Amino acid sequence: MKRFHIALAVKDLDESIEDHSIRLGAPATVVVPGSYAMWRTDLLNFSINQAPERAGQLRHIGFEDDRALGFSASRDVNGIEWEYFSPNAQDEKIVEMYGPPSKVTSRAQSSQCQNLSSNAQRRYTKVHVTAAS
Repeated sequence: MKRFHIALAVKDLDESIEDHSIRLGAPATVVVPGSYAMWRTDLLNFSINQAPERAGQLRHIGFEDDRALGFSASRDVNGIEWEYFSPNAQDEKIVEMYGPPSKVTSRAQSSQCQNLSSNAQRRYTKVHVTAAS
């Protein structure tokens, strides 16, 4: 599956999680308290990062693709960062950049926890899987 990815900076992570969960009609798939949240839907990979000084700004865009090998990033002619990655590569990047999530929804459990590399799995020690809504 290929999903369009967009990442935004937000002023307040908790308020933004509540707001975007309503807008997207689903709870966040992954939450790293105080810094990061992501939603994976059938068509979209949407993430937010708490960065009050950049609130409302685009961080980057790209594609999550099951066929991708690893994680790559480049800039287009306008200076916008484009990322291309597999779900597993993004899961590992989340742990590397923000630490282990405190929440991973059951819908994403297999792609978020079970398919991580052994190094990332060791860092996912505090994941609490919530029931699907």
